[in-house]
Amino acid sequence: METPVTSALLPILALLSGGVIGLAFGAVQDGARRRHEKLQQAGKFASGWSATPGSFRRVAYLLVALALVQFLFPILFTPGGISQWCVSGGVVLGYGAALYRQLRKRIT
Repeated sequence: METPVTSALLPILALLSGGVIGLAFGAVQDGARRRHEKLQQAGKFASGWSATPGSFRRVAYLLVALALVQFLFPILFTPGGISQWCVSGGVVLGYGAALYRQLRKRIT
């Protein structure tokens, strides 16, 4: 049975959990970008195909993290609930915040 308190807290918890996943994915992507720039400056790329190793793995980790949240916290993914959209929105906001930080660093 869902109480008014849990119905109010679930979207917030869903948004926060999605935000943590998005921020973590953004941090991993930023680390990969920095490593790529370092290798590029050192001239260690033989071809354009060697520029994106590991990108599929990072996306797979993101999907595994989302699946783990869905498996560990099934209450966030009840049919017809808004919480599942809040998890997705949290991922978008978290990753967007990470991208915004990168953009601010490049501008200044």
